[in-house]
Amino acid sequence: MKSPSRLSLACMAMLPVLGLASLPLPAVAQNAPIRPQMSGGQGIPDFVQIVKQVKPAVVSITAHIREGADDEEGGPSGGNGGPQGFSFPFPSFPFPFQMMPGMPSNRMVEARGSGFIISADGYIVTNNHVINGATKVSVKLDDGTTMPAKVIGHDAKTDIALLRVKADHLPYVELGNSDDVQPGQWVVAVGNPYGLGGTVTAGIISALGRDLHSGAYNDFIQVDAPINHGNSGGPLITLDGKVIGVNSMIMSPNGGGSIGIGFAIPSATVRSVVDQLRATGHVVRGFIGVETQDITPTMARALGLVSSDHPGAPSHGALVANLIKGGPADRAGLKSGDVVLSLDGHDVRSAHDLAVKVVSMAPGSKGTFTVLRDGKTVSLTVTVGNQARSGQEGAGTDGSTAEAPSGKLGLALGVLTPKIRQELGLDDSVQGCVVADVGQGSPADHAGIRPGDIIVAVGNQMTANPHAVVALVQKALRQHQPPLLRILRDGQQLFVAVSPDGSGDGDEDGEDSQ
Repeated sequence: MKSPSRLSLACMAMLPVLGLASLPLPAVAQNAPIRPQMSGGQGIPDFVQIVKQVKPAVVSITAHIREGADDEEGGPSGGNGGPQGFSFPFPSFPFPFQMMPGMPSNRMVEARGSGFIISADGYIVTNNHVINGATKVSVKLDDGTTMPAKVIGHDAKTDIALLRVKADHLPYVELGNSDDVQPGQWVVAVGNPYGLGGTVTAGIISALGRDLHSGAYNDFIQVDAPINHGNSGGPLITLDGKVIGVNSMIMSPNGGGSIGIGFAIPSATVRSVVDQLRATGHVVRGFIGVETQDITPTMARALGLVSSDHPGAPSHGALVANLIKGGPADRAGLKSGDVVLSLDGHDVRSAHDLAVKVVSMAPGSKGTFTVLRDGKTVSLTVTVGNQARSGQEGAGTDGSTAEAPSGKLGLALGVLTPKIRQELGLDDSVQGCVVADVGQGSPADHAGIRPGDIIVAVGNQMTANPHAVVALVQKALRQHQPPLLRILRDGQQLFVAVSPDGSGDGDEDGEDSQ
């Protein structure tokens, strides 16, 4: 769909709208400062016993990699290739000369990382980027024993690999439940930074659910425990000795060492991937056929997600923007405009959080989705499809105008005439009102609405009549709610909530496909 910066006013019947007066939204103040309840006078914990228990299960890994080898994602093996601004805590190896572009290399290099034993019969978890492209992998145990390791399977999307050594009665650690951890909780990292095996560092969980734009496969745990090059693949351990994450990346703007911002893959993801690698050597992922958006604070008010009794409550959930016709979610009865609040009893924090939960589900399994629809909660059971098989890796109106009410939202609307349809590349199946212009600096501008957007609904009320749009927006404002507009842009539906005071959330809401 074309997106002109401004549509010709001569080619449509105009509605100079939405001149909607800014109605005040209720303000709720907190009457007393927050006073955290401190837990029983505990100081810095004694890590000695924890380290004694888990350290024997942590190993150093050496991978022999041919220089310049590419992984299955098209990038070089090893190195520091994380998302922009991040790097894998994995050693880079400088060479005494610079090769010319296109110059072949058969040079073998040694890359070192960490791992941990998860069973007495020799299964070891590490990062994919530690061993990817390796022609030979060896493992050094805590007692100094070195032995060859076989790659059972690896998964580039989650950066998890599973190795095995031929041994019995090995010490091993248990995967904990990453869903139970909280920011502020003490954790210990054990690994092989710079080849210094058995190094222990400690810190706290800084944040949960970090989306590092690595796709809908990981929501990282952020920690401040020092993690350096060579820590990749090592365990992140709670005070009860259980592994709740695999150390994977650090923020390192200048390519150096730790600045106190590290990231670990949650154990929930690790368990799902490792179980599949152990059983089949590869990973299959769930798929339900929806595209979702994050719930912004303005949207939350429009949807009634934030209670006036709890003004500080976070906006949570994932707003369903589109469904694949005939897909698992569509067949189960999910609708565009539904807000997914939980999946199998676990809260959905965001669109990305829902995507991570869905792809970790086994194809053929059933999930219970609790959604908010028209102010009521509805439970739906979805039979999860197979992502690989799906191919996903993600009323007419006349020419009348409506009189503009007083005030300005900064929108000019028009009807979808045949000429406008042709200009925007729309077929006759698209019904709605076209945004002809958006006032610079207006509430609509702040909300991210653009000329050429097609308004197909206000809330869950479908309409193609500009008069009806005005009436529905006025109704929302009378109820002290920002109007929630469903718009069509470049062939994709999305939701935009317009705050009449101009405090919109912008148009860069997170989207994820599952």
